[in-house]
Amino acid sequence: MVRQAARLAEVRPELVAAYQVALRRWSGDPALRLLGLPIVTEGYRSPERQDELYTRGRSAPGPIVTYKRGGESKHNTLPSRALDVAFLLADGSVSWSGLLLSKFARLMKAADARVRWGGDFPGEFKDFPHFELLG
Repeated sequence: MVRQAARLAEVRPELVAAYQVALRRWSGDPALRLLGLPIVTEGYRSPERQDELYTRGRSAPGPIVTYKRGGESKHNTLPSRALDVAFLLADGSVSWSGLLLSKFARLMKAADARVRWGGDFPGEFKDFPHFELLG
């Protein structure tokens, strides 16, 4: 959980607060808790790291994970206006399940109306792990 604290320390307080409210609600629901634990996989992202991710599905192997180059993403400011979430499962594996993330997205958006979920992005590309602060 030390990594979680370090990642959250580089994220806008309003977004951290929304994440913490959503996490408390998730953890307080026995049925949701059985599905896994929401964890922050990335908050601030350097422009260099952003450029590296941009190459995926283009000049690097793997699927496209972003349409933003370095300096264009809400992850690229300090404090970050975005964070990415995944789920730590009971067996120790990590899941980026769209179904789990959609459930968590409802809690995030209920915690703060300024939160936008990447699963709600218009068009074909959906960034399910991504949550950002509007405005």
